[in-house]
Amino acid sequence: MNSLRIDAEPAVVADMHHIDSAALADLALGAAFLGSGGGGDPYHNRLLGEAQIARRGPFEMIGLDQLADDALVVPCGWIGAPTVSIEKLPNGREAPQGLRRLEQILGRRIDAVLPIEIGGGNGLAPFLAAAEMGVPVLDADGMARAFPESQMSIFSIHGLSACPSVMTDSSGALAVIETNDNHMHERMARALSMVMGGDAHMTEYPLTGKQARDLAIPGSISTAIAIGAAIRRARAEGEDVFAALYAALRASGLYPFAGELFDGKIVDLERETRDGFAIGRVVIDGFGGQGRMELDFQNENLFARRDGVICAMVPDIITIMDRETADSITTDRLRYGQRVKVVGAAAPQTLRTEKALRLIGPAVFGFADGYVPIETLNAWG
Repeated sequence: MNSLRIDAEPAVVADMHHIDSAALADLALGAAFLGSGGGGDPYHNRLLGEAQIARRGPFEMIGLDQLADDALVVPCGWIGAPTVSIEKLPNGREAPQGLRRLEQILGRRIDAVLPIEIGGGNGLAPFLAAAEMGVPVLDADGMARAFPESQMSIFSIHGLSACPSVMTDSSGALAVIETNDNHMHERMARALSMVMGGDAHMTEYPLTGKQARDLAIPGSISTAIAIGAAIRRARAEGEDVFAALYAALRASGLYPFAGELFDGKIVDLERETRDGFAIGRVVIDGFGGQGRMELDFQNENLFARRDGVICAMVPDIITIMDRETADSITTDRLRYGQRVKVVGAAAPQTLRTEKALRLIGPAVFGFADGYVPIETLNAWG
């Protein structure tokens, strides 16, 4: 990874998909759902993306099969507490500053970028970075959703190092992290994000084109776009928006089971920014005698209990949505009195292996009884 490529062969082929404003809006809808309550609200990145498209034209996206084996591919995104990110806006230079510093470290140009996580605003952020760098975005990501910690990526699960990693903030500060331990990388990055005001941009897990093909979650961006498009069309045609969402998730091939977990009104909310995370609990009283649901979150929704009995758990997706519009509500935007549906979706199988669950399963977040798939807990399928 540290060698300078001196040949003139292109690292990507020319066949590209163009992401215009309509596709970007669909991506924002789909990524918001896949964030499981986290990843940051996509609204601001969508506005920045639309401005970029107006200036430069559509974004370019390529498939994993369009990468040369020795291409340099870099995942990137934002780290910090979502409760901070909605108030501390970026200056727009953080991502290219970090990516160019990584190019200096590795002694070569970056050939493509991808989201470290498809969920929330981080699903859109690499498009802004790619436009500034003049490179395409890969139709893939590193988590198939959003997770609260850096080492919870598919790349870390399969033993890749997060380093060298570069963090930047809106003041122009830059920090390079070098460690062989991905858990240590997360601790260092989290501490730096707090020093940087609770929100910072990070490049991490630089990898080759071959490693990206072998490990990245394929098609996750186009899947998010398809999910958003299904919601948009159902709204326009007066159809059942949630039925359209479930159908799109099942059709994706990545999220084979999906459905409603609860329907009610938020009656209690505890939320605090602690140790670089938004941590808390939300209580929802059900309509039609459904009882009560409680959800625990750490940036993302982690566990859902219906009348005290667990009905969904990480790594499966748990998203709180406006029951009228089907807008996904990130954990930083939860409010007392919101009328919501809680929707669940099965995580891709690659996140359910024994190796993966050691890093992203419920035991990591203090649930001792072990992982049970959402479709088993709810008798779906």
